[in-house]
Amino acid sequence: MPETGDGSPADKAIHWDQRPLALTANDRVVVATTQAASLGIRHGMTIPAARAMCAELEVRPWDDRAIARAVHRVTAACLALSPQVTPARPGLWWIGAHGLEGHGGERHLAGSLLARIRRWHPDARVAVASSCIAAFVATWLRGVGRLVPRGGDQALLARAPLSLLPMDTELRDTLAALGLVTAGQFAALDPGDVEQRLGPAGLAAWRLARGEDQRRPTLTRPVPDDTVAIELPTSTRTLEPVLFLVRAALGRLITQVAGDGMAVAALEVELKLDETPSRSASRRVALAFPLARLEPLFEQCRASLEDWVLEAPVLGVVVRITERARPSGEQGDLLRTGWRDPAAAEAAFARLRAALGADTVVRPVELDGFAPERRGAWEEVGRAAGRQEEGGKAARRQEDRRNAATLRLLHPPEPVEVAPDTSAFTWRGRRWPVMEQGSVERLSGDWWASPYARDYASWISEGTAFVVFLSGGTWSVHGWYD
Repeated sequence: MPETGDGSPADKAIHWDQRPLALTANDRVVVATTQAASLGIRHGMTIPAARAMCAELEVRPWDDRAIARAVHRVTAACLALSPQVTPARPGLWWIGAHGLEGHGGERHLAGSLLARIRRWHPDARVAVASSCIAAFVATWLRGVGRLVPRGGDQALLARAPLSLLPMDTELRDTLAALGLVTAGQFAALDPGDVEQRLGPAGLAAWRLARGEDQRRPTLTRPVPDDTVAIELPTSTRTLEPVLFLVRAALGRLITQVAGDGMAVAALEVELKLDETPSRSASRRVALAFPLARLEPLFEQCRASLEDWVLEAPVLGVVVRITERARPSGEQGDLLRTGWRDPAAAEAAFARLRAALGADTVVRPVELDGFAPERRGAWEEVGRAAGRQEEGGKAARRQEDRRNAATLRLLHPPEPVEVAPDTSAFTWRGRRWPVMEQGSVERLSGDWWASPYARDYASWISEGTAFVVFLSGGTWSVHGWYD
């Protein structure tokens, strides 16, 4: 159970909890920092009354979207450690600690949680107990890293002050008037008398004082293999909190898939929408090649989801792997300085497609033609795994393409002035001396569509190999080789 204030990242200079700061709604204090509370600022105070207690009090309006965004961020970080995470309120999370014996047990979980949440609050507290109320109380009684032994919840609560039990102000004042100070004194009362005098709210608080807490962390529910379903604590109309939870879900799925020696070839992201009748919307993400690493996989998912226009608030997220495949097994070579990580490249391409359009990323392909401009074309790079070339033969072809010179064609070809003995030509206002001339090749064809007849030659000038042709008595530069 981590406690991290409002879940916002810490200020490196002076932490927000060390400043007199209060969040307000309807001209009343909703939550106050530790510094403000030490000066007497309390929940429910009017702003004038709070400023009377502390003239330097910073007052900021409660922002539901900012608070929800911070809560989602911390929730996603905790999901990487436990499949059951529930935000109880801003600054308080219930986290399931059962079934983690193979991963270091409760003590390891508490230490890992503490390390993560201290990125948001340097004084965050974690405790592990059999009930949520005992874990909450333990964070206040014994500081960080408290582990309550099994069966020890009632003994811990017996000496806890009533101020740590959740109840409304009227009930708290009534118990104080009766002279009750600790939860143990309250728990010792007869339940019939409690219900008769204090009603259902009093009986619910009495049960908490005895450690009878029915609340459990249930954010992530059991789902089939290769699927993670997460319910958002509050609905959202923006994709940012959704992406936080998608990343956490991918982290769990990658661990499971990699443990089986496999990789993700395609997946589906489904959003549960807050509509009546209930419905969902989904998108499929097909990868260019199988991935078993979180960062490039998440980047491709982000690129596919960022342009998603939400038709209704999102209540939950389901991430499922729809296709597995064997990993490619390609590794970097320290002696090959030209090697690039294909997963990182594909992630970058996905971001470019999302920002600039689907036809932004293209690759050259060979065509069956005689004219230089008809021997190749640019083709949109498909994201489906089926578009890959397979085997060593394809790898050798790709290596040949990297080693071959690239012909840069002008569209359209540009006319040039040529000396009578073709010893030089003038192009774009500059004179280029011809140092070497290749053989002339006659190319013609396409009489049924757009006929052409040209005499092509290769001229080398100042280290550049130009492709020129003569047609209709006019010389033109068609391109050059890099």
